[in-house]
Amino acid sequence: MEQAKRVAKNTGILYVQMAITVVMSLYATRLVLAALGAEDFGIFNVVGGAIAMLTFLNTAMTTASQRFMSFAQGEGKFENQKKIFNVSLLLHFLIAIAVVVILEGVGYYLFEEILKIAADRMDVAKSIYQFLIISTFFTIASVPFDAVINAHENMFLVAILRIMEVVLKLTIAIYITHAMVDKLYVYGLLMATLSVILMLFKQMYCHRVYNEVRINLKKYYSRSIFKEMTSFAGWSLLTSASSMITMQGMTILINSFFGVIVNAAQAIALQITGQVMAFSTTMLKALNPVIVKSEGENNRDKMLKASMAGNKLSFFLMAFFGIPIIVEMPFILNLWLKDVPEFAIIFCRLNLFRSILSQLTVTFPTAIGAIGNIKRSQQIESVIWLLLLPVSYIMFKWGAVPEMIYVNLIFMVMALSFSRIYFAHRICGMSVKAYFSDVITKAFLVVVGMSIMAFLPVLLMQESYMRLFLVLTISSMAFIVLSLNFGLNHSEKILMLAMGKNALKKIKKIEA
Repeated sequence: MEQAKRVAKNTGILYVQMAITVVMSLYATRLVLAALGAEDFGIFNVVGGAIAMLTFLNTAMTTASQRFMSFAQGEGKFENQKKIFNVSLLLHFLIAIAVVVILEGVGYYLFEEILKIAADRMDVAKSIYQFLIISTFFTIASVPFDAVINAHENMFLVAILRIMEVVLKLTIAIYITHAMVDKLYVYGLLMATLSVILMLFKQMYCHRVYNEVRINLKKYYSRSIFKEMTSFAGWSLLTSASSMITMQGMTILINSFFGVIVNAAQAIALQITGQVMAFSTTMLKALNPVIVKSEGENNRDKMLKASMAGNKLSFFLMAFFGIPIIVEMPFILNLWLKDVPEFAIIFCRLNLFRSILSQLTVTFPTAIGAIGNIKRSQQIESVIWLLLLPVSYIMFKWGAVPEMIYVNLIFMVMALSFSRIYFAHRICGMSVKAYFSDVITKAFLVVVGMSIMAFLPVLLMQESYMRLFLVLTISSMAFIVLSLNFGLNHSEKILMLAMGKNALKKIKKIEA
C-alpha cells in the first residue's frame, strides 16, 4: 500500500508538470514551424532530428544504470551504490567518446552520399550536425546522474527540469520568430546549448544531494561490477541503438525518396505522438523503480503484478488521449498549425495507433531487466528493429507510398510484443494465460467500445468545435464506464484514483 501511494504521489507530480508543459511544447512547435518554414523545419528534422532520438537512447541507457542502482536499494546495500555510480560514470564516458568518433566518421558519407539537401543550405545542415555531436557527448556522459535521480524516485526534480526545459524551448522559439539571422543555424545552436546547460544542472544537484554520488574511481571501482554492468549496458545499448538507427534511418529514407517536405510531416507526427505518450511514460517513470526494487527484495510475485498493471494502465492512458485525437486529427492539426504539411494527418494517425499498441508490453523489458538475463531478448529485439529499414527500402523501390513506413512500424511493434511476452514468460515466469485474460482481453473490450462511441459524432455531424467537444466528452465517458466496469481490477482502480487525487492536490496548491 505504501508503494502504491508513493507511485500515485510521484505520478501526480509528473502529471501536474505535464499540464504546464504540453500546451507550451505544442505552441513552441507551431512557432518554430512558422519561423523556419516547412523546408528548413524538414532539414532540422532529418539532420538534427537525431537529437530527439538521442533522448530516447539516453532514456534506454539510464534504465540500464537505474536497474543496478534500484536493485542495490532493494537489497539495502549502500556501499554498492557508490561502486555502481562510479563504474557507471566510467562506462558511459567511454561510450560517449566511442559514439562521437562514430558520428564524426559517418558524417562525411551522410552529407555527400545520402541526404538530399539544397546546396545553399548544406553548410548550415553540417553545422547542426556538429551541434548534435556536442549534445550527444554530454547526453551520454550524464546518464549515471539521470539514473540516480530516477532510482531515488525524485519526480519533483524531474518535473522542475522538464518545466525549465519547455520554458527555455518556448523562449528560443519566440526569439527565432523575430531574429534577423539565419534562423535554422541559430535554432540548432540554441537547442544544443540548452541540452548541455540542463545536464550540467543535474550533475551539480546530484553532487550536492545524494551521498552515493562521490567520484573516486580508485576507491570505488569494482571489476566484477564493471563486467556485469558492461554486459547489461552493452545488450541494452544494442537494442536502443538499433531502435535509434532505425528511427533516424526512417527519417533519412523518407528524405531520400520523398524530400524534406515529407520530413516536416514526419516531424509533426513525432511531436504529436511524443506529447501523447508522455502521459504513459510519466506513470512508468514512477512505476519502473518499484518493479526493479521488488525483484531486489526477492519478491517476484510483487514484481510481476506491478509489471502487468503497468502494461494495462499505460495502454489505457495512451488510448484515453490518443483515440479522440486520431478521430479528430484533421481538425486538430488545422487548429494547431498555420499550414499543415502534406501527409501529416495520416502520419500522425498511424504513429499514434502504433504507440498505443506498443504499450501492451511496455513494462516487460523492465521486468526482464530486473532479473538481469537480457542477452537473448535484446538480440531478438535488435533484429526486429533493424529489419524495418531494408524492408521499407525495398518497398519504396517498388513504388510504395510514404505512409507505408508507419504501416511497417505497426507490424514491427506486433513482432516486438510477441517477443516480449515470450521472454517475460520464460525468464520471469509470467503466466501467458493470465496476461491475455487480464490485459489483452480487457484492453480490447475497453478500446473497441470507446472507439465506436468516439466515431458516432463523426457520422452525424460536420467538422466543428462542437463535434470536437462531443468526441472528447463521449469518448472520455465511455472510457471511464468501460474501464471501471470491465478494464481494471480492484487494486488498479485504487491506484488510478490515488493518482488522480494527487494530481488535483498539486494543481490546487499551484492555483493557491
